[in-house]
Amino acid sequence: MTSPHIRLARPTDDAALARIDRETWSPLHAVVPRPQPPYDPFFDCNHRPADFLVAEIAPTGAGEAGGTAGTGHGAPAALRTAGYLRLVPPTPLACNAHVRQIQGLAVAEWARGRGVARALLRASFDEARRQGATRMTLRVLGHNEPARTLYTSEGFVVEGVLPGEFHLDGRYVDDILMGRDLTGGPGSGGQEA
Repeated sequence: MTSPHIRLARPTDDAALARIDRETWSPLHAVVPRPQPPYDPFFDCNHRPADFLVAEIAPTGAGEAGGTAGTGHGAPAALRTAGYLRLVPPTPLACNAHVRQIQGLAVAEWARGRGVARALLRASFDEARRQGATRMTLRVLGHNEPARTLYTSEGFVVEGVLPGEFHLDGRYVDDILMGRDLTGGPGSGGQEA
């Protein structure tokens, strides 16, 4: 199995990423209602292509021709969009410009179990460092055990809990705040690519 090819998004990725976003919607991770037609564009003034990493892999049964993990260009034509990760500064304030926040991670159903989410996370660490960040944060719903397990395995630690922050599907769900050091010092944890 080839490693996912990770690159920065392009405006032409709009339709593919919108489709993944709609197809992967779940109350396990979403706090907004299920998208309904007519669908808004995936990219807008607050969600720019430059904020997204895109994963591409060869579909199952399409052979093992593929690119290498990491940001770059030159992916073989046989690759298919498999997922995305949104990486942005958490605020426009200069005093926390050293932080990047993951504000979305989705993997197409057909691509699950092929290391796409882990490859996107590891590429996001490199991209955040390239942008000058020394710290990464994210928020994850308390009942989303698969995501929490993945984030923990990649060095994120729980830094706070907002109990019952969301009311979803008739129950209150915690909002878990997680963070990770990107400098390799104490608290960086996890394995690097």
